[in-house]
Amino acid sequence: MATNKINCAQALDLPRPVQPSGLPVVLVAAVALVDKGGRVLLAQRPQGKAMAGLWEFPGGKVQDGENPEYALMRELEEELGIETRECCFSPIGFASHAYNDFHLLMPLFVCRVWRGDIKALEGQQGFAWVLPQDMYDYPMPEADLPLIYQLRDHL
Repeated sequence: MATNKINCAQALDLPRPVQPSGLPVVLVAAVALVDKGGRVLLAQRPQGKAMAGLWEFPGGKVQDGENPEYALMRELEEELGIETRECCFSPIGFASHAYNDFHLLMPLFVCRVWRGDIKALEGQQGFAWVLPQDMYDYPMPEADLPLIYQLRDHL
């Protein structure tokens, strides 16, 4: 995938691009857990996984038959040991990003209410509570970067 960045006005002067064919769309739900101080939890991806060491919003793949909120309830319990409910999630935006072998569609939710103490249950290297304006100091997957802007504007 090309990494040259141009603005939208410049892009309109170019021929209409051809959509890549054959890329499966992967739906991944992400959540910004926000504490009372307005800080957001970032988790560091474990060694041995794609993009190991990068920081990301907690969440995971939406399985067949799940909606994004249910997937988040399941993933947060499996990965962090916390309990939530659908009514705890407020959708604020999404990312749409083409990687080499799939296209990621990732809705982002905000959650301010959960039960339990956050702990690493699936090999995360670490956690950080970060103010939205400081998230740029943490290396994140390319797909997550637009979500920072959306989150900052929402909070």
